[in-house]
Amino acid sequence: MKEKDKIVVTGLIILMIILWLGFAFHQSPRFAGSFWGGMLALSGSILMLVPLFYSLVKRIKPLRRWLEPIMPIRTLLSWHIYAGVLGPILVLLHTGHRFESALGISLTAMTLIVVFSGFAGRYLLSMIGKEIHEKQSMLKELQLEYIQVATEFQNDAKMASAVNEYNSFFPSIFTNTFSRTASASNHSSYKAIKLSESIADLEYAISTHNQFKKTFKKWLKLHITISVILYALLIAHIWASIYFGIRWFS
Repeated sequence: MKEKDKIVVTGLIILMIILWLGFAFHQSPRFAGSFWGGMLALSGSILMLVPLFYSLVKRIKPLRRWLEPIMPIRTLLSWHIYAGVLGPILVLLHTGHRFESALGISLTAMTLIVVFSGFAGRYLLSMIGKEIHEKQSMLKELQLEYIQVATEFQNDAKMASAVNEYNSFFPSIFTNTFSRTASASNHSSYKAIKLSESIADLEYAISTHNQFKKTFKKWLKLHITISVILYALLIAHIWASIYFGIRWFS
């Protein structure tokens, strides 16, 4: 998610929270069944189907190959994000802050959960990806610097052997003891030890971030599951509205 898009979407989510909290100050029992309430419900429901369309395109390869020349997947992802926030905002406006039926309350709650989980997951994934990229760049720079320093005393077999022992992660007092000795005897070896420690720290951080990334793949499955529940509740809500009489356009 680009920085500009992130700011806009964050603003829309804050607006959605404000609208949801408005039930404490405002209620309009008849608005949901009015013409404009119905139009908001219809518009919001259509927008909420856009994320479903994106999910289908992403997973059905023939459909993706057919659509990609017309609309790149990144563009469709932007539609997915914006429609996934604007749709719930319109649906919240449609309610008129009337949360009385169990179905209506469940649908509203699930809508908010889907939006928050989608935004949080998308933001955290992009943040983790950026962190990994930055740390990998730093790691390459340190590795190059380490090689340059190591060449300064590569002919010293004894010192080179000692440094190689610390070329991986050792969170122990032995590293500090060796570092003090190396510093006194050879500046290059001391610097190499410090670089090897920094390299090990970065490798550990990258490994941890990759583990978080794997964890968020499970989050994606959870997000899809609650989205399916949301669509099931939405269908039930539409069916109930039709069953008990269409009053939106009267």
